Amino acid sequence: MKVSDFNYDLPEELIAQVPVEKRDESRLMILNREKQSIEHKVFKDIIDYLEPGDVLVRNNTKVIPARLYGKKETGANVEFLLLNNIKENIWESIVRPGNKLHVGTKVIFGDGLLTAEILDVMPGGTRKVKFIYEGIFNEILDKIGLMPLPPYIHEELKEKDRYQTVYAKYDGSAAAPTAGLHFTNDLIKKIEEKGIVIANVTLHVGIGTFRPVKEETVEKHQMHKEHYYVKQEDVDKINNAKENGKRIIAVGTTSCRVLETVANEQGKLVATEGDTQIFIYPGYKFKILDGLITNFHLPQSTLLMLVSALAGKDYIMKAYNEAVKEKYRFFSFGDAMFIC
Repeated sequence: MKVSDFNYDLPEELIAQVPVEKRDESRLMILNREKQSIEHKVFKDIIDYLEPGDVLVRNNTKVIPARLYGKKETGANVEFLLLNNIKENIWESIVRPGNKLHVGTKVIFGDGLLTAEILDVMPGGTRKVKFIYEGIFNEILDKIGLMPLPPYIHEELKEKDRYQTVYAKYDGSAAAPTAGLHFTNDLIKKIEEKGIVIANVTLHVGIGTFRPVKEETVEKHQMHKEHYYVKQEDVDKINNAKENGKRIIAVGTTSCRVLETVANEQGKLVATEGDTQIFIYPGYKFKILDGLITNFHLPQSTLLMLVSALAGKDYIMKAYNEAVKEKYRFFSFGDAMFIC
């Protein structure tokens, strides 16, 4: 299967640079797989397409302000992007300029609030970094760190919490699970009042989610690794719904990847923690997922391949071309799609 099969033409002006004023008033495209239909709605209309007993599975990870600007002891400017907390105060980080940051180099951030020492060069050129500080690390990050916005967003984010879901809980992501950005607390309350069940999983989204597919054939691509965990109370909600013939609907591709990683061949989950490198592309047989709420993804990306696996490539490409024609907003701060 060729990666180029998942290409489409996207005018640059359709890449959303800022979020809409009200989260739940972004646009929503409804794809009904059985009817092969396409409808155009507003996101808060999602409630009309959910039934009592359905389970919405959302990713409650929290994005940390993982981009840090500092200076070497020589005074040279450097940039760190925190990727993965290896243990305690040791992190895997992308560093720039990489060729100037050797093992033993020390970097100062926030006028001395935080100091870093390069411990090792890791596979792929990232660095193992030890941080030295007084106080609570996440509080220091909140003071001096910036949200690690995707590379295609060039506008400054005026409100930090707009790159965070309203239900974000557990620190650890370098990128937001963006399908969840459309939900408001009010909309969630209305959804629950209708009898729809909310379950949570946690997957800490890595910066690899933006990594382009460089292979010519899909099957040769190596997925990045991301850490997840699923609690017993959420497993029980999902398993009970599945036993009763109710739908399991993932909010975002990150939730979908956790569900499909953890589910056995009978579509049952167990409470667990681990790392996933699952790569879902056409031909994949879904074990548990019945529906997906998602944004519009980059051409030739693994996320576009995932939604094509669920809905069929031709149908998805038709929907994307329709979205371009109708001037939907694309990518992280863009509009949404519900595949049902």
